[in-house]
Amino acid sequence: MPDRASKTTPDVSVILVNWNTRELICDCIASLPAALGRLHGDVWVIDNNSSDDSVAAIRERFPDVHVIANEQNAGFAAANNQGIVASSGRYALLLNSDTVAPAGSIEQLVDFADAHPQAGMVGAMLLDPDGTFQSSFADFPSILSETLSVTGIGARLLFRNFPSYPPQASRSARRVDYVFGACMLARRSAIAQVGTIDEGYFMYSEEPDWCMALHRAGWEIWYTPDAKIIHYGGQSTRRARFAMVQALYRSKVRFFYKHYARPYAITMRAVFTIILGVKWMLRSIAAAVRRIPADPRIGWRDLAPEAIERRPPLAGASVSGN
Repeated sequence: MPDRASKTTPDVSVILVNWNTRELICDCIASLPAALGRLHGDVWVIDNNSSDDSVAAIRERFPDVHVIANEQNAGFAAANNQGIVASSGRYALLLNSDTVAPAGSIEQLVDFADAHPQAGMVGAMLLDPDGTFQSSFADFPSILSETLSVTGIGARLLFRNFPSYPPQASRSARRVDYVFGACMLARRSAIAQVGTIDEGYFMYSEEPDWCMALHRAGWEIWYTPDAKIIHYGGQSTRRARFAMVQALYRSKVRFFYKHYARPYAITMRAVFTIILGVKWMLRSIAAAVRRIPADPRIGWRDLAPEAIERRPPLAGASVSGN
């Protein structure tokens, strides 16, 4: 194993992006000292212009935490990048604000990464608050998997967690295509090689995109169930559900345009447009019967991907220890 970090270089920098989850993020931060164990770590909170006094609460309760307060919602990818660039740990741990890290969990993640020097990214086993299984990793998206997912057929006919893997396939450490963004431990030297998260994704699909870049650069992506993270899930996005559904499928389309042949991407965009249109029609009929407003429709133009830029590795990225 590599030597532990010096007093000036943390083993791991924990990066938390927050938007109106004051009490949850405070619970998360409170769990970190025990989760770090013997590791030297620092904590960075990037607040996306919360209106619930999150910044004031964090600064009052946790004076050692570094806080970056944005004046607008920069999105998940851009905010995480702010933390990655500002921090200097051998590893950057991207952790959702609605998580709690049990004692020793982060220490186990770093130990696993140290023992697997080709691991550019390591993910933990995610658990629901009651301790039951939660999806933690998946294969890269395909037309088949996304069609089965958006129609709900995969969850009904294959397994509830489709297109991610079920509990029986998640009991041992394994190499995977990508791990979920609630907990991603990224090696600093891998980030320096492939760059930070693509900020063209405002929210969603950042994980498979970043892991795809790591795979193509020769790094491995690992999942380990020895490290467990409790994840409440959806605590920010439920506040703007329709906007988040639109962001979800636009990001999925963007991933296909970026990584696959254009006809393949256009086909996926058409599939999403048709299926989401059918769902909208059925919901509109139900809303009319109940005499309540219907959600707006998500159409072809709504799924137009943002400009796709294949950026070089992060210039001047800090690399220490690995």
